[in-house]
Amino acid sequence: MSGSLRSSNNLLKLLAVVFLVGGAPAVRAQLSNEGPARGTITKVGTTGAQFLKLGVGARPLALGGAYVALGTDLPAIYWNVAGLAWFRGGAAQFTHTDYLAGISYDVALVAISLGSAGSIGAGLYYLNSGEMPVRTVEEPEGTGERFSVQNLALQLSYARNLTDRFALGGSVKYIRESIWHSSASAVAVDIGVRFITPFERLVIGASISNFGPKMRMDGRDIYFSVDPDLQNQGNVEVVNAAYLLDSYDLPLLFRFGVAFTAYENRDVRFMLLSDAAHPNDNTEYMNFGAELNLRDLLALRIGYKNVFERDGEQGLTLGGGLTLVSAGLRAHFDFAHASFGRLGSTRWVSVGVAF
Repeated sequence: MSGSLRSSNNLLKLLAVVFLVGGAPAVRAQLSNEGPARGTITKVGTTGAQFLKLGVGARPLALGGAYVALGTDLPAIYWNVAGLAWFRGGAAQFTHTDYLAGISYDVALVAISLGSAGSIGAGLYYLNSGEMPVRTVEEPEGTGERFSVQNLALQLSYARNLTDRFALGGSVKYIRESIWHSSASAVAVDIGVRFITPFERLVIGASISNFGPKMRMDGRDIYFSVDPDLQNQGNVEVVNAAYLLDSYDLPLLFRFGVAFTAYENRDVRFMLLSDAAHPNDNTEYMNFGAELNLRDLLALRIGYKNVFERDGEQGLTLGGGLTLVSAGLRAHFDFAHASFGRLGSTRWVSVGVAF
């Protein structure tokens, strides 16, 4: 009994440390906003690599992004890598969405269990804006050239159960943004924890995503030549120069979530989910979701995303999933529809296989 009590105390201490570390950005943000303007600054648009905030997997997105405590499958690599510790066997998944404004976003995930040694996973995230005309002040209709925005992230993840109820995981990711002939890159880390409470139906999780250095664009697009003195002849007429660009933080995000199994028998499982999030470039918000699962073959999902976010357009999410089993393989097909208010909506499709 005493050993079990000490183990529980150690887990609570570790959780407290993680929460305090994750909450530090919130404290700093509150302190920096003190003064007459506090409560009006959201820092929207002040971070780079915004594609890291889009989400991964049709199932989590149909649940409104409330997935930090629930996920033990491949999308856990993105939402809370600690959930990967409960993963068994091997699997691969591909997700595609035609995002807003004609943007294409694709994600490929793979993972394999190492038994008692934990689980490892990898992710590839790729966003492409499509080609757009190059416009200048002198030629607002276009110069005849075309450019695109391409974002890429490569991620390696590892998670392991420290007890039968508690798991810790981490990821390292390489991030690159490209705009025409210029680019920026950085290396970031994710950390997550997941805990099955003594009340078996309740699970809690927390994660910190995209902790890393600032990014700054560089490339031939920022270089130009200038004559420092147009009024005089015979001086140095061509001086190579460059625009001074600022550096931007990565979209650091702290999440805390709970998953509650409200009802379960051999054929039916009904779950309620909730996440709270603190980003470094917006106001705090919450996600909510619910899933009805029938024999682990058919699932219906609903959610609501970014509740309490100031001036946000995201909202209702819907979706479902189908699992087919044959010759020891499980094929998963998931769909999600997410509303963006006045901006329209997005549809996500995920296809995966597990063995």
